Amino acid sequence: MAVAVGVVERIWRYPIKSLGGERIERTDVDQRGLVGDRLYAVRDADGRFGSGKNTRRFRRMAGLLELRSRYRDSIPQPELLDPRGAVVADPTAYVRGYLGRDDVEVAREAAVSHFDQLPLSVLTTATLDWVRAAVPGVPVDERRFRPNLLVRTPPGTPPFVEDEWLGSTARVGSTLSVEFVRSSERCVMVNEAQHDLPR
Repeated sequence: MAVAVGVVERIWRYPIKSLGGERIERTDVDQRGLVGDRLYAVRDADGRFGSGKNTRRFRRMAGLLELRSRYRDSIPQPELLDPRGAVVADPTAYVRGYLGRDDVEVAREAAVSHFDQLPLSVLTTATLDWVRAAVPGVPVDERRFRPNLLVRTPPGTPPFVEDEWLGSTARVGSTLSVEFVRSSERCVMVNEAQHDLPR
């Protein structure tokens, strides 16, 4: 039996991984996730992707969240926006100057996925409201958690209800089915400054 658990309130896509993304009204979805989401990344000469952390796959590159990316209908590649919101002419050249590194490039996904964990991230307003109440005085914004879908849950919904959805499938609209397979752990990125949010 189907149960309504909420309504998709906002959709976010991040054309270039670890940069600020774009709020969109609609998008196509395929097996990879939202079409174009994290399809590009800042990659160094060792093949590691720019991030807020250092791991086997990721290299910390401070300041990436101050930049944003977006798609325009007539442009198949994403635009890169500087901290003031101006579109840069050459994303790779700009990122090299911005980071002070000549070994990085803005690269399209190839054999290695740009996703940290999962191709689709869902956050509920119940959980977001709980975080806001837990850290009064801290500017808590959904963008810190980098969700693809922000789901408005009914009043009284407990926080972290997303965890109760594990093992189930949700229908979004009339054609999309989303299977909840595991929680998505957040990393240091939630604390980083970005565009108009302080550290």
